[in-house]
Amino acid sequence: MARETTYLELSQEDGAAHKFYEVTVDGTTVSVRYGRIGADGQLQSSSFPTSDKARAAAAKKIGEKVRKGYAPAVRGQRTARSVTRRQVTSTPSTARAAAPVLWRFRTGSAAFGIHVDEDRCWVGNQAGDVYTLSHGGEVLARYSLPDGVKCLVADEFWIYAGCDDGTVYDLSSKVPFGAYDIAADVDIFWLDIREGVLNVSDRSGGLTVIDHEDEFQWSRRSSGSNAWMVRADEHGVYHGHSKGVTAYAPDGGRELWHTDTGGSVLFGWQEEHAVYAGTGRHAVQRLSKATGAVEASYRCDAAVYSCATSPDGRHVFAGDYASSVYCFDADGRRLWKLGTGCGSALSMQYLDGRLYLVTTDGSLVCVDASEQAIAAAQQGSVPAAVDVKSAAALPVYTPAASASAVATVSRAAAPAGGVVVECVQQGGRMRVQVVSGGFEPSWNVQFPRGIREAGARYVVDGLHPSSGGFYRVRGEIRRLV
Repeated sequence: MARETTYLELSQEDGAAHKFYEVTVDGTTVSVRYGRIGADGQLQSSSFPTSDKARAAAAKKIGEKVRKGYAPAVRGQRTARSVTRRQVTSTPSTARAAAPVLWRFRTGSAAFGIHVDEDRCWVGNQAGDVYTLSHGGEVLARYSLPDGVKCLVADEFWIYAGCDDGTVYDLSSKVPFGAYDIAADVDIFWLDIREGVLNVSDRSGGLTVIDHEDEFQWSRRSSGSNAWMVRADEHGVYHGHSKGVTAYAPDGGRELWHTDTGGSVLFGWQEEHAVYAGTGRHAVQRLSKATGAVEASYRCDAAVYSCATSPDGRHVFAGDYASSVYCFDADGRRLWKLGTGCGSALSMQYLDGRLYLVTTDGSLVCVDASEQAIAAAQQGSVPAAVDVKSAAALPVYTPAASASAVATVSRAAAPAGGVVVECVQQGGRMRVQVVSGGFEPSWNVQFPRGIREAGARYVVDGLHPSSGGFYRVRGEIRRLV
């Protein structure tokens, strides 16, 4: 039987979606390719006992997409979504001593995404790979996303990856899902998230704010472009770009202050009372969140690609384009400068006496930042760094393409203690509400947009209330049949 291919696209005028979905039937095999228009996308294949059953399965998948607004199209007629790959220069370090690296893990592609918490370390690279590791350097899991990872951000227990395909993926369960779809005219540079509210800074200097149900809240355009910094708290949103840092009220209603940093902002960090802007003018500047006043300056020898602090800003760390990493005291006195040995640090975090870096050569690096280790390093004594290897049999988790790709379970076999949720049409929007008792009935559930279907019910391992007045999913999602 001849090979049959159906190609569909969803490209909305307001830029809310710019995706394709292609189904191919070849005998008893059904292949589904999906992703952003202009990209290769992801491929999933399934086999069926007969060609009739394969065609029936394909027809079902196509029907699901058509009901969601997809329409037949010709591949290549629509242009790809704009994506900016951050172009960075990395030169050898001029530091006389090397940093005391405990271990390093090479991901194979330049890495911008990092998150470190009490449980594990996360790294995301430009190839779309996200790995989790223990603090000792053991590789625990791998996620494969459709496009490059710009950054990793955390909101309580939940971890999100902002990707070049315009989707922000929730990585808190084994199967990642798209929690937010960013408009096609927004070229994502950086993200921050707080209580389910997502803040997106972009290439043109724009700032877009989206709530937990992926609904637009407000946007502003700052005076500069290339906005590589956005940080948020209950008092404001702090937006760093080529003209400095601009603070906005949490509701976007007004500008609170603007500070010219004297150079493009290439990275941002925040503590309770201050934001830290790493700049192209070889410095990290500490700005008061209340007024925007420059409270301290931390001078480096080259443009600053990343920065971080120990708790309360007691120590300030910076990474420059010349593959060096620095430490300063709170007042701006340089304590040390060391070479990373594996490229320039594009992002960093500090936790419990260790400094974690992700670099231009794609490494996740754990540096012993204790006073004793640094003193020894300055004298030329460093530990032998362990090169971490990924297990060959490590499972790889990819996003579910559609509702049909989600595991199913019968009501009789549903796990004990599972929470049932239902997709309902409400005010022109597809909402997800809790069916099981014991939950606040007025709250909705943050749920994968790609698997929402009117009337469909799912069982999840658990729900967790957010202070923003909604529920987040904890654990696996299975469709009830």
